[in-house]
Amino acid sequence: MSGRLILAGNVIADLVIEVPALPERGGDVIATRAGTTAGGGFNTLVAAGRLGTEAVFAGLHGTGPHGDLVRAALAAEDIATLLAPRTDGDTGFTVALVDGEGERTFVTSFGVEATLTRADLDAVTASLRPGDLVQLSGYGLVLRDNGPLLADFTAALPTDITVCLDPAPLVADIPEAVLAPVLARTDWLSANAREARLMTGLDDPRAAATALRERLAPGAGVLVRADKDGCWLATPGRPPVHVPGFPVAAVDSNGAGDAHVGAFLALLGQGHDPLTAASAANAAAAYAVARRGPATAPDRRALAEFLGEHPLARALFGADGR
Repeated sequence: MSGRLILAGNVIADLVIEVPALPERGGDVIATRAGTTAGGGFNTLVAAGRLGTEAVFAGLHGTGPHGDLVRAALAAEDIATLLAPRTDGDTGFTVALVDGEGERTFVTSFGVEATLTRADLDAVTASLRPGDLVQLSGYGLVLRDNGPLLADFTAALPTDITVCLDPAPLVADIPEAVLAPVLARTDWLSANAREARLMTGLDDPRAAATALRERLAPGAGVLVRADKDGCWLATPGRPPVHVPGFPVAAVDSNGAGDAHVGAFLALLGQGHDPLTAASAANAAAAYAVARRGPATAPDRRALAEFLGEHPLARALFGADGR
């Protein structure tokens, strides 16, 4: 029985607006499509849950239209909420602009999720079980009040809990006093190429993976996600390995990184080795970007069908493909 994926981060509302291209400063552009869905760490939880790992949302959620939307979306995916709704405000939201090439650009406005307390995190700690995987995001660490609390929470987690950090686009704004203790306790760091560059100053994802591995504890590992090119996997004592991607026609990359993280952690927690889990995460992310919507990660059957005769299908699902 695999451990649960516990998101000690944010699930917020995503206002997704598709545009032919981003407008110039002071300009305007007519959207081709728009809609509001659950986003943020929701996509990570969904990706893990659909691959058979129990997923739990351990963040804050408010009272209002965005909070109602988030709770309904979590319930639809059988994802439990650990903390009770806050009655003093609503959940925040992100405006996600998706251009004609599938790239996304964000503007985020936080709500009650920015008002974490030590009592909230004590409740999360008390709920943890040996073997659980705790997912953290730079979006939580960058917040003035949440960051120090999350750093203390993470540093105190027992060694039978696996900690994964997704540094997120705002990683350069996280205070070093917050980031350092989190990195010291991180078992897996999963960053996209831009985030890896911000953390290391290195443009080459292989070199960035090596540099990030050296910033972590001796037994920790690193993934640097490289979109259609797959990812780089750096594990202790070995040079980084390029894990090839799965070519698809990208339609919407919103949530692709979260799908990658959720799939990787789910399969890692189910006993697969890091290379197999990373390759499967590449496949899950490719499946997701070829479909519209932020929460388009595959379930086990869909991933098996996507892989077809690829040797990874047998490694993941056995001879019967299940």
